[in-house]
Order: sequence, then structure tokens, then C-alpha cells
Amino acid sequence: MKYYELDTPALLIDKDIMLSNLKYIQDYANEQGVNLRPHTKTHKMPKLAKLQEEMGAIGIAVAKVGEAEVMANNGLKDIFIANEIVGKSKIERIRKLSETTEISFGIDSTYQVHEIEEVFEGSAKKAQVLVEIEVGEQRSGIIEEDDFRTLLELIKTCKNVELKGIFSHDGHSYKAKSIEHCKELYEESVERTLHFARVAEEMDLKPKVVSIGSTPPFMFKFEIPEGVTEVRPGTYIFMDASQANVIGTYDRCAASVLTTIISKPTNERVIMDVGAKGITAQTRSEGLTATKGLGRIKECERVYINGVFDEHAIIYNEDFSQQINIGDKVQIIPNHICPVCNLHEKAYLISKGEVVEELNIEGRGKLQ
Repeated sequence: MKYYELDTPALLIDKDIMLSNLKYIQDYANEQGVNLRPHTKTHKMPKLAKLQEEMGAIGIAVAKVGEAEVMANNGLKDIFIANEIVGKSKIERIRKLSETTEISFGIDSTYQVHEIEEVFEGSAKKAQVLVEIEVGEQRSGIIEEDDFRTLLELIKTCKNVELKGIFSHDGHSYKAKSIEHCKELYEESVERTLHFARVAEEMDLKPKVVSIGSTPPFMFKFEIPEGVTEVRPGTYIFMDASQANVIGTYDRCAASVLTTIISKPTNERVIMDVGAKGITAQTRSEGLTATKGLGRIKECERVYINGVFDEHAIIYNEDFSQQINIGDKVQIIPNHICPVCNLHEKAYLISKGEVVEELNIEGRGKLQ
């Protein structure tokens, strides 16, 4: 089947571009002498996670326990939940996973340690935890060194909790104003992460894993300092409009949403059959990743989605309107591919215009 014969909206993945993206980052990790642990929240597809491992990844990262369960049930054996886990019911699910899977997860407070110590009582394996370090994103993670030391001192007293390592996410690099600024933010983040790794070592809890992540710095192949053991990019597998702006080309965008023109109410207004429920309404407004509109039309340069309703996307562009007819199909390159994958039940792998495989997005909706 030709891809344009598919019913719409449909999530398309260009297989050849995807494979090139996978090789690019795997080669980079190999050259830098670090492990690659891709963040599979981007695609949520076990088959693609296995492909990433086949190409050299040491394991995978996920965002939620539910995603970890999906991946483990499909044969993935080395999983890191790159998020703080709070709540005994979730920790009990992780304990169950630990019986058959090498699983680790994030913490940043003593509250979590007390919960984990209680739930893992009697377990055949200790809970494997990584402490998150806040490096500038202003999200979760340890900020003060004293809090870090207190947390590690508590872990030392635990019989059911083991410190596997530390991790950080330099998500604020998405807002970098230039390549030089991106490098500056990246280097500051890595040095802060390594500082806490040295503190842990001084406390006789040397981290086995020092994990850093976010796609933009790795697309530029910045040097990874000694002491970092693994990297966790996610978006690189598909890229998207915001990442395309980072590297100055859409050529690496593997994912798009196929949509049908369903209405042309005026000379300039064009309506498509996908909206916020299929491409999201997300934008990026700062730095290298700043995007125009709510997605770009792949076939037409400088044509962007001006607005969305739940089930409709709108373009105001008279030239574009004159080029297309009701019933025509076009592809939208989303601004942020991660939430887009979570909105679709399946994706279609295409090569040279042909649909070569249909993939179920088995991790979609796994928010708990």
C-alpha cells in the first residue's frame, strides 16, 4: 500500500530516516565511550525499543511505571524509570517487575526512601535507585548538597535500598539561544552532575551509573566528559519541528501525521481532519527550538498550522489553498513528537512511499 492510501489521521514513520537517526546517536555514544540508554517515552513502542538495543543500546529509559510494565512484558530486560516514584502501589509494581527485570528508578527525597524501604522488605532483590540532580531545568531533582548528603546517609542505613547512581536532565538546553549557549548550558549541567557524583564517592557510595540526557547537545556531538557512564536522549529517533530548528534542517524528521483536507471555507482558510487530539497544541517559544505555528506542512516550505480545535487544524494561506483541493492529503511535521505518539493507537512504518509495517503503540496512555 502507498502511504497516501491510508485513512487519516495517521502517524507515519519514515523507516530510512529513523534508522539513520538511530545510527547517528549510537555511533556518537560509541565514539565517546559511554552507554546509550534511549528514552522510549518518545515512541512508546516495544518493537522500536528492541531495535534500539539491537543497534547497541545498553537498555532503555521510560517515564512511568506503566511504560516499564509494557516494555518488560514485551521482552525488554534493562529498564530505568527516569522519574521520581511516589506511592506504595507504584513501588509494589516495581518490586514485582524486579523479579524478572533489571529495573531502577529515580528519587530525590527521604520520603521516597522510607516508602521504598518498607515496600521492598522481604524482596529477593534490593531496590535500585538513582538520585536525580536538578541542573537548571527547574523541575524535579536535588538542589542543595546538604540535602544530597542527608539522602545518601539515609540510604546507607537501609537494608532494602541500594544506590545505583545519579542522573540529570538538561531540558533547559531546549531554550538555548545559540549553539554556543547550548554548549555552555550542557557543560554546566554535566559538571554539576559530576560534582554530586564526586560527593557520593567521598561518602563511600560511588555511583555505578552517572546518566545525563536531552537530545539537543547530542545532536551537536558535544564532548562527554570522563565520569559520565550513559546518555538518555529520546526525541532523536524521530526528531520533530523543534529539533529540526536546532540543527537547521527538516531532513532528519522521520515522523509526520498524514491528514486530509476536508474543507476550504474561504480563499485562504484550509481545514484538515486532525487537531489537538492528533498533533497536540504544543509550541516552543524560546531559543533554538522555537517553532512557528502548531506544526509544519512537510510538502510545503513556510506553510504552518495556524490553529487547532480538538479535531480540526486550520491554515490561513491563500497560496497553499490554491495548490490543494478537498480530499488531498498532506503531512504535518509536529512541533513535539513525544505527546503526538501518545495520541495515536498505531504508527505506520514507510519506506520509499510504501507502507512496510504497522506498529502498535502499546505504551500509549500509560500515565500511572
